[in-house]
Amino acid sequence: MPTEAKTEKEITVEEKLKALYQLQTVSTEIDKIKTLRGELPLEVEDLEAEIEGLETRILHYTEELKEQEREISGRKLEIEDSKAKIAKYQEQQDNVRNNREYDFLTKEIEFESLQIELSEKRIQETQTAIAFKTEEISNAKTLLSERKKDLEQKKSELDEIVAETKQEEERLRERAKEIETLIEPRLLTAFKRIRKSVRNGLSVVTIQRDACGGCFNKIPPQRQMEIRLRKKVIVCEYCGRILVDPDIETPSTIE
Repeated sequence: MPTEAKTEKEITVEEKLKALYQLQTVSTEIDKIKTLRGELPLEVEDLEAEIEGLETRILHYTEELKEQEREISGRKLEIEDSKAKIAKYQEQQDNVRNNREYDFLTKEIEFESLQIELSEKRIQETQTAIAFKTEEISNAKTLLSERKKDLEQKKSELDEIVAETKQEEERLRERAKEIETLIEPRLLTAFKRIRKSVRNGLSVVTIQRDACGGCFNKIPPQRQMEIRLRKKVIVCEYCGRILVDPDIETPSTIE
């Protein structure tokens, strides 16, 4: 029992508030590093997605070209087959026994001639489509080459920034983990929830000119006095951020 009482005394509300403020300070430094990287990670992701899309488009068009080439080959075979039939029917016309046979062969020749015209038309349409897709593939390959160069440059920039900040970021993250051990789970959960919900990531703010340092709404004098006493965790009634007095910024005894 004495050990438990001692532990409770060691982590006072004031110390919890200081720990929360320290955690906010460290988190803000990590945010600055992320800001330094800027939009580069997102730009890299977007370029990778665009490159994947272009490669898929080129592959799709290439497969379509192969299919259209096969279609033209098939049409040419049909034309040769129709020509062979026409030659055969014309030869048979020379040996017909009556007009009925002659008319039948004439219709067959007309039909095969129409088939040839249709096949030639389909070949021409397919060749036009092939020319269009070939140009599209060429344009896509040009764009793909440009995007790969852009990606290489962006990755190089990002890798350089990451290399410069990695050690500092790791140190800050380790420090954040140490501080988190001093904060009870309920408060830590609240801290993280607030950080996600506010634009600037500030969960803990000091009083500035009698106002909340997060949303800048005025804080009543009595409320300010309670905050300075550091006897309980007080949140802004307007934005929900945890409020601490400006003197909390002085070096903490919590290490």
